[in-house]
Amino acid sequence: MKVLILGSGGREHALAWAAARSPRVTEVVCAPGNGGIAQTARCAPVKLNDLESMVRLAVAERPGLIIVGPELPLSLGVVDALRERGLRVFGPTRVAAMLETSKGFAKRFLQRHNIPTGNYAVCATAAEFGKAVDLFHPPIVVKADGLAAGKGVIICPSRATAMEAAQGLFSGELLGAAERQVVLEEFLEGEEISFLCLCDGSHVVPLAPAQDHKRIGDGDTGPNTGGMGVYSTDAMLDPGMTEWILRHIAEPTVRGMADEDVPFTGVLYCGLMITARGPQVLEFNVRFGDPETQAILVRLESDLIDALDAAIDGELAETELRWAPGASACVVASSAGYPGNYKTGWPIAGLGAAGQTPGVQIFHAGTAQAGGQLVTAGGRVLGVTAMADSLEEALDRAYRAMDEISFEGIYYRRDIGRRALKGAAHV
Repeated sequence: MKVLILGSGGREHALAWAAARSPRVTEVVCAPGNGGIAQTARCAPVKLNDLESMVRLAVAERPGLIIVGPELPLSLGVVDALRERGLRVFGPTRVAAMLETSKGFAKRFLQRHNIPTGNYAVCATAAEFGKAVDLFHPPIVVKADGLAAGKGVIICPSRATAMEAAQGLFSGELLGAAERQVVLEEFLEGEEISFLCLCDGSHVVPLAPAQDHKRIGDGDTGPNTGGMGVYSTDAMLDPGMTEWILRHIAEPTVRGMADEDVPFTGVLYCGLMITARGPQVLEFNVRFGDPETQAILVRLESDLIDALDAAIDGELAETELRWAPGASACVVASSAGYPGNYKTGWPIAGLGAAGQTPGVQIFHAGTAQAGGQLVTAGGRVLGVTAMADSLEEALDRAYRAMDEISFEGIYYRRDIGRRALKGAAHV
């Protein structure tokens, strides 16, 4: 089987790596891919914001399976278009993808189906927002309704700063494009968990849980990014909590979508806050997370392609995934200035030595080949990922490998997973 993966980041590199491990897979094509993915898969040019470009490529390649990585192609309806041409594709339709592409849609859906989430208001104008904000106690969460590459969430310490954030979203000043709706939410406190599931329209199979680190700075400071690191352990959720989340959040979501005649097939990423009143949904994504996928897939012992095929065919009820025990961690190396302005084209050194660290896989997020060498080509450049029997050892391996890598302006957080280690020590 030939597998085609749409995307160009660290998530797609991890998917290509996992697909290549399947004995059923003869070739992996990634479009457009990146400099590191080219070492695992054949890269093909495509524009991820151009539906016709993606369809032309898929029709020409005729793969046995297509995996859609990022959210933008899903929002354009690439799954619908590919299915119409008889191609097997893993991912939700454009309407089903609204669980991610519209925060307002998601919050109203959660309310309709009595799925636990924070109080909210969806506002179409700054004047509406001004009235609604008086009903919320600071800190207040302000969200762009549409896609924002992980940067559309602003935590505001006062009603005045929340109003400023909303005005910036409505005007387009904050994200470069004006939002037609802005979502206002209560601030939830607790432990954040990324709970991803494979879905076939009726059934749900959970992946290993993970915890992402969104803020740019150590100690969870500074602006939100697409994700600066993540870890995954057996101890993050006990079996009872996993079962509760499945029964009260993941399964009702898939059942609710089916009841509304929008069956959901693909990855349902439940961004959860484990609060004093139980798990609450912060947001949904409708695809593999980045960098969560890197930490999760290195722990997957069963065949990823078999599982995705089962999801497409509605056969997840008979599917059980096998996971390596222990822990994994991914630390992201980014360009200086990210998530703001940054320069690219810097040569990357030390990848060979870093890759020889035991238990380490290096996934490329923003790299390119230039003049016979790998250079930086994005804000997030690399995801140094490690597995071990314990989280402490996984983090130690990831940081040891990171110490070998250098490029101009390299930046990475030095506290990924540290709070979990302190908590374990305290217990």
